[in-house]
Amino acid sequence: MRFCTERRRFLFFLPLVFFLPNLLSLLELHHDLASTQPDKRSKKFDHLILGPATGQGLSDRLQCSGTKALNNTHLPDTSNSADSGDSIHFVTVFTIYNASQDSKVIGRSTDVVKVGDASYNKVERSMAVLNVFINFIQVSMPQSNVVILTDPASDLPVRRNRVAVFPIQGEYSRDTLMLQRIRSYISFLDAKLDEQRQGTTHINHYIFTDSDMAVVGDLGEIFHKHPKFHLALTFRNNKAQPLNSGFIAVRGTEDGIRRAKTFLEEVLKIYSSRFMKASRMLGDQLALAWVVRSNPSFDARKFSKPETFVEEINGASVLFLPCALYNWTPPEGAGQFHGMPLNVKVVHFKGSRKRLMLESWNFFQSSSSISDMLCLILSSGRTKYDF
Repeated sequence: MRFCTERRRFLFFLPLVFFLPNLLSLLELHHDLASTQPDKRSKKFDHLILGPATGQGLSDRLQCSGTKALNNTHLPDTSNSADSGDSIHFVTVFTIYNASQDSKVIGRSTDVVKVGDASYNKVERSMAVLNVFINFIQVSMPQSNVVILTDPASDLPVRRNRVAVFPIQGEYSRDTLMLQRIRSYISFLDAKLDEQRQGTTHINHYIFTDSDMAVVGDLGEIFHKHPKFHLALTFRNNKAQPLNSGFIAVRGTEDGIRRAKTFLEEVLKIYSSRFMKASRMLGDQLALAWVVRSNPSFDARKFSKPETFVEEINGASVLFLPCALYNWTPPEGAGQFHGMPLNVKVVHFKGSRKRLMLESWNFFQSSSSISDMLCLILSSGRTKYDF
């Protein structure tokens, strides 16, 4: 009886003797294969990945075949802007972090990024983005100027025509940069208000933007089509963050500058009192929305339609421009599934889209076609890149 029991046990475990080694081999093979495959969940590519362009078949959207535009957009005639006697100044806040530290580790492969034929460390890639920002403006609006608001301690290596550096004292740390940006805007407008009060007859309109934007159309038309607004903001159909602070236009008259300055001072007050927990990111946008929505007569349902409208907010005439045209962002995996509007004016390369911004400029240099370049952006926009 005991012999039969032991025999049954032997026969039961016998298949495992042959199966277990094969199972272990399969597990080892799976582990080896997994270790050689990239982690698709967190992978950021170091080269452009082209996919299908969204918006196919929609008449008011850019149609592409690969990187070839099938319904061309084009740079508009800017002669009307030039004849008016007014000029456009693009104003951006920019500073450099840890320049000395980054220069010491430039040889480390983890800190060097290659885009096209150029290699950049952290400081160099930031400067490359700034220079491409200027490049696009000088192609799309060659008669305009660029003003860089920066920390007086920053020695920015920018020596270009129609580009000026405007130092403003302040706190430019990463944690307070968005707060400082509004303070810098207010200080700049205060200086321009003094110039206006001294009897300056020439009018300079100002467009405050992030430096990771590509201007691909004439923005001077904003001031000609809408002659009565004091400042302009861009909006989107987003309940929590309907306003994007990356684009603020100010009419360059004394009244326009004064009212825009007062409006931003109220935004700064709300930012400092209510949203300091979001001081590193988003606090300025939350404060903007608070100031606008706190107006009793404002109807927030207007944010749901991408149509331009004007509202009186705290004594200022505010022009609301749809992000779809004046602050369009490549989707990177979410949103904007309906493609790119044909008459888009500004492309905003937020977050990890900076490589796409540099690659787009390189492509434009080789193709000289804004429309084809927009197809490259549209086809590449749903991939995460390395910076």
